[in-house]
Amino acid sequence: MNPLTKTGPLWGVFWMLTTGLLFVMVTVLVKILGTRIPASEGAFLRYVMGLVFFIPMMGPLWRRAREFDRVTLGLFGLRGLVHTVGVALWFFGMARIPLADVTAINYLSPVYVTLGAAIFLGERLAMRRVMAVIAALIGAFIILRPGFREVGAGHLAMLGTGLSFGISYLVAKKVSETCGAGIIVAMLSVTVTIGLAPLAIASWVTPNPMELLILFGVACVATGGHYTMTLAFRAAPLAVTQPVTFLQLVWAVSIGALFFGEPVDMFVVLGGMVIVAAISFISWREAVLKRKALTPAVSATKF
Repeated sequence: MNPLTKTGPLWGVFWMLTTGLLFVMVTVLVKILGTRIPASEGAFLRYVMGLVFFIPMMGPLWRRAREFDRVTLGLFGLRGLVHTVGVALWFFGMARIPLADVTAINYLSPVYVTLGAAIFLGERLAMRRVMAVIAALIGAFIILRPGFREVGAGHLAMLGTGLSFGISYLVAKKVSETCGAGIIVAMLSVTVTIGLAPLAIASWVTPNPMELLILFGVACVATGGHYTMTLAFRAAPLAVTQPVTFLQLVWAVSIGALFFGEPVDMFVVLGGMVIVAAISFISWREAVLKRKALTPAVSATKF
């Protein structure tokens, strides 16, 4: 039997483990890239190279796009705009703060989605979910510890990233009512590439061959991560795979310490654990109540 079609909790955990490793590798590659290439340019080149994987879809995408009404086109444009901001902030923050901080703060995206669903989509927030959201925000406070550590521009950029990706996910949920997943992903790639282009041109620094190779690696690994994440969602419920995302933080801490000389901050680990526990609880409650899941996996909001 083809392993790509197998289902069950163990396969779901396996594919989510693979997804976590691939997304950690994305952060490692961007960390290696450094700060010589401006964040907007690095993000733009990553998306331009990523469009290679969508070339077979361009014909059907163009024909389908001509059928979109103004509301759908507006939603795609809105998602492209907020995702553009999120990606640029991610590249900016990634090169300036430890890998563990990046990973832990990015766990907040599903929390933003939960709050946004209540505010904009009329989703009901039961007391258990409110308590879980409060717990996640406490986890973020543990990570940042304002007043006890320096909260730099990189940390603030990552908070903005999580908010932007959360909004992007909510818009995607809305668009998914009328459009297929392939169209949604392809439209995101096209709109973000267009959105990043003027920002990249305004601060252009000619990349050398090694920098181009690293950015192509980012595009390949990120695309692979989204594919294995889809396999994880197909294999097992989110309530099973969500807790596995905590291992991304373990890998980020280990790689940061071993290869980049970053100190192991146990407060970051603790805060990340609190956030993942809160998100996992919300996902579990959605499964128990047999309601349509709205809370995404941590990985689902990544660029």
